Amino acid sequence: MAADEPAQEFVWLARIRRPQGRKGEVFAEILTDFPEKFAERDRLWLVEGEPAAKARPAQGPPVHIRPGKNTAARPASPREVELRAHWLHKGGIVLHFAGVDSISAAEALTGLAVAVPRAERADLKDGDAYISDLIGCRLVNMARGEPYPVGEIEDVDRTAGPVPLLIVRGAQGEILIPWAKDYLRRIDLDGRRVEMALPEGLVELNQPG
Repeated sequence: MAADEPAQEFVWLARIRRPQGRKGEVFAEILTDFPEKFAERDRLWLVEGEPAAKARPAQGPPVHIRPGKNTAARPASPREVELRAHWLHKGGIVLHFAGVDSISAAEALTGLAVAVPRAERADLKDGDAYISDLIGCRLVNMARGEPYPVGEIEDVDRTAGPVPLLIVRGAQGEILIPWAKDYLRRIDLDGRRVEMALPEGLVELNQPG
């Protein structure tokens, strides 16, 4: 895809953290529940910028990207790349792209997201949702009889434990809500709304001091 086609929507699979090795490999944080799908993909895209959820309430990728150290040498974004090799490593994934053959070339990719077009993402089971679809949705607590707005979902922390945590911006600040299926009642992506029945006191417990 050419860099001047901004209408293309992407799903982010990983976030490049640093060079790995001496031949252009990069170490990336995994942002997908389907890392095994990298074995089926030889064509990926490198994307940079703030999450689309900040600019367009309709949709958006899940992570906040900070520019890498060597921003002057960055490729155009989005940029289609060929994945030559990959392997899981220390909780993340190592990726090697065609044409990236040195530490300096790999360093220029730091902070970029590894993505695929939205139309190419894997199908989900009922009750599951992509992190990228949740960003920007309003979280509503249905456990009090009347719907109670908790706040806007800003991000998802997948590293805190076995259950991901929704990072919600409420009236009093950041609130952490476990993404537990037992709590989930309804996901309305068209209406940008997630309904959950949260245990009594959970919201108050996880509000800032």
